[in-house]
Amino acid sequence: MSDFNQDQWFTEVFDSHGSAFSMKITEKLWDVQSDYQHLEVYATETYGNLMVLDGCVMLTDRDNFLYHEMIAHPALYTHQDPKRVVIIGGGDCGTLKEVLRHEDVEKVTQIDIDEEVTKASERFFPALVESNSDPRAELLFADGVKWVDDAEDESIDVLIIDSTDPVGPAEGLFKTDFLKRCHRILKSGGVLVQQSESPLYHSGSIIRELRTDMQAAGFESVATLPFPQPVYPSGWWSVTLAGKGVSVETFREEAAAGHEMPLQYYTVEAHRGALALPPFMRAAFA
Repeated sequence: MSDFNQDQWFTEVFDSHGSAFSMKITEKLWDVQSDYQHLEVYATETYGNLMVLDGCVMLTDRDNFLYHEMIAHPALYTHQDPKRVVIIGGGDCGTLKEVLRHEDVEKVTQIDIDEEVTKASERFFPALVESNSDPRAELLFADGVKWVDDAEDESIDVLIIDSTDPVGPAEGLFKTDFLKRCHRILKSGGVLVQQSESPLYHSGSIIRELRTDMQAAGFESVATLPFPQPVYPSGWWSVTLAGKGVSVETFREEAAAGHEMPLQYYTVEAHRGALALPPFMRAAFA
């Protein structure tokens, strides 16, 4: 739920965990009901612009780099030679921008069902869409599940599931059946990565179930990487990687250490550290 009150604060309440996060706002910039969800954009006092979908915080100018870098670069450096990348969701285009920083990637297809998200990003988050004109980028506004169903066997190197929370339109993206279809279209050595919610709130539920479903779908190796994300529930978030015939517990450290990309969070040390799970998470997954 969310509230835009007389004191000009946007508050997202997490009833199930008895907590909330608020940002002081100065103006509502955009409000549109698409065919799929309610999209709002606010100007905040200290976090820049804020995008909200169905009352849930999606991103801010100030801290979106944390999420976008961690959903993209660990997967790309885990794969031995990523050429063909697909993003399911990701309509704000921040993940697309990070993937396209890798010069060896030859093509990136992004499939998001809601074009209104990309339109809002173009208007209010221009830094996220600055790579959309890259000739390697293909933007489709369609059903990502159907796209996966129609894709050829073993045609993708890295598949990024940049979805909203596992409710409503995104619920099916967290299930074994869909993950099996993802496994089918990945080449041997392929890597799947999916946003996987809060380590503090969801290690024993959503994350554990996703890891189990990935293994049931045929992925031999699974790794969950936590990282800070102030505007998301608990202030802590995660992505979960799965490997098809490849370990996702190791990555191309020399390449990750030697890149010259202007990143703000991801480093080889951050990647190593994220792989070293705290005891409470290891216990939740046991």
